[in-house]
Amino acid sequence: MTPLIEVRGLHFQYEDGTKALDGVDFTLDPGETVALFGANGSGKTTFVLHLNGILRGQGDITVCGMPLGKETLPAVRSKIGMVFQDSDEQLFMPTVLDDVAFGPLNLGSTPHQAIHLAEAALDQVGMQHASGKAPYHLSAGEKKRVALAGVLAMNPEILVLDEPNTFLDPPGQSNLVHLLKSLPQAKLIITHDTHFAAALATRAVFFEKGKLVAEGPVDEIVQRFNWRYSALPADLRYSAQRRF
Repeated sequence: MTPLIEVRGLHFQYEDGTKALDGVDFTLDPGETVALFGANGSGKTTFVLHLNGILRGQGDITVCGMPLGKETLPAVRSKIGMVFQDSDEQLFMPTVLDDVAFGPLNLGSTPHQAIHLAEAALDQVGMQHASGKAPYHLSAGEKKRVALAGVLAMNPEILVLDEPNTFLDPPGQSNLVHLLKSLPQAKLIITHDTHFAAALATRAVFFEKGKLVAEGPVDEIVQRFNWRYSALPADLRYSAQRRF
């Protein structure tokens, strides 16, 4: 099986001298969902921002068989869809449909094709009814779904989600899990929520001071590092089936 992502010896230092990544090795296989654990500032977000070239450090990164570099950057970015923690960072067009169509247009789709892809993505996340609305009129959960639709419209092979359940109430988080489980893409999920991770991830990795210090089953990593923080109580482990 050829990995979707291979990272070897990744180092990165910010301009102020902070060493954010210190020799990270990582592999993502097709069909995997991997949770990224670690304290704030441990390197998780810095790491995922290297995967599509937003940040550039030292080391080797291969995405879908393509070594990441200047010439391959557009193709690599078409393979990785990133959903940021704050959906407002991704929603900026006058209407929901315009927002979701923006990505396909930038990848070279015709306006007609882009609208078709956007409508299909909105249907996939249950937001087709909001296509004519302004994004700022949506609830937090609706914004999250629209931001995800904007990524899905570009048909990526990999989804990278940074704290995707932030700002969502328990039913919203439950239904986000249900939605993410239904998507075929491999996924990297940055989260502090152990229940959310356990509901989705096939394994977890743990970042500490810029190093990837451990990987294994979610429960094993949680116990090993006493990683008990969770945004949900144990009796709300994603049993709800309503839309968020």
